[in-house]
Amino acid sequence: MKRLIWIGCLSYFLIGLAHVVLGSVLPVLLEHYHREYSEGGTLIFTQFAGFLAGVLVSPWLNRRFGKRGGLLIAIGLLTAAELVYTLLPPWEWLYAIAVCAGFGFGMIEAVIGTIIIAAITDKTAVAMSRLEVFFGVGAMVMPLIASGFITEGWWRFSFLVISLIALVTLLFWSKASFGEIDAVLSAKGPAASVSGQEHASPKRFPYQGGAFGILVLFIVFFFLYVGTEMSLANFMPAILIEKMGMKEAAAALSVTCFWIAMSVGRIFAGVVAEKIHYRVYVLFSCLITLVLLIVFPLMGQVWSAFAIILLLGLFMSGIFSIALVFASKLLQGSEESTPSILIASGGVGGAILPLIMGWSLDHLEVNQSAWMLAVFTAGMVVLSFAAFQLQRRKLVHQSGLQGPSGAGK
Repeated sequence: MKRLIWIGCLSYFLIGLAHVVLGSVLPVLLEHYHREYSEGGTLIFTQFAGFLAGVLVSPWLNRRFGKRGGLLIAIGLLTAAELVYTLLPPWEWLYAIAVCAGFGFGMIEAVIGTIIIAAITDKTAVAMSRLEVFFGVGAMVMPLIASGFITEGWWRFSFLVISLIALVTLLFWSKASFGEIDAVLSAKGPAASVSGQEHASPKRFPYQGGAFGILVLFIVFFFLYVGTEMSLANFMPAILIEKMGMKEAAAALSVTCFWIAMSVGRIFAGVVAEKIHYRVYVLFSCLITLVLLIVFPLMGQVWSAFAIILLLGLFMSGIFSIALVFASKLLQGSEESTPSILIASGGVGGAILPLIMGWSLDHLEVNQSAWMLAVFTAGMVVLSFAAFQLQRRKLVHQSGLQGPSGAGK
């Protein structure tokens, strides 16, 4: 099981690198091809479309080729796409390559999330938060690698680094043995479960009755969360420049501080969530994030703004991974599809809400734009409180039928 977690961590590190590499080299890429920033935005959006397709298609590919087979397809596609990026083909080809790259790392994220949540029944949140730590490290390291290559004029080799790491990851997944889990990772068809249990007559649509309402609740939650996180990461420097007159270089440090705090927080998020229960962790993380985003526009000093940014990174760090585990535990029996659906909804939010945020910065006062983030988070608080109440009622009902139990996270 430890081997599974560590290869999963390597895979999430790879995803973190792949998520940000295009943005890291975009200015020099556009200069090389003599293209405008609008065309660069289209290229990034095309990669997002590939990501969304990879997440949504992953359950079908898992059933057809097995989870290990699906992962090998996804990692192989990412390896090839990043290698072709390195060759700097004609601009028109880049759109197809972006789709392939996005499909690859989108499917990797969805499949590994599904495997970890279903295979690790004890301290699931610790395992997921460890994966997210490595994602954050990859997202922080790639801009540094790209910056060094750009300085030397070797910026195209940023893609080659990812291709080589993807190749190593591909070899690990193809050769590694995970004991009794091996048979399940290779099994095909809807009856295979990572936990090793067989479902004799699986439902084609596992979200019956109240389960569908819970799914919709978490779809909206992940839409809001990822959209808020991406809006912060993309527009925090602009807010600081407009609000406090900071220089571009200094304002850009806010994003670095945010991701460092996110990575540090993820180290402890899983342990804390296991101790205080998933529902409590998610609710209070959202509440504290809401308070911080309400206070943020009121800060008039640079040091106080950066303090809020660090606290935001810490308290937002575990929301994604712990909420993913929380939703999967509430929707038992649908572990094969729930992570993919929720990751996809988060991806949509990560594309749409930053567009709204960008519009607000063009048409509203900077403080009004900042408070818009608080409005998004208020929606998360309402939804996390509803999920909190749903699980508490479920546990009370189970206690009445079976006696006291401490199993409900």
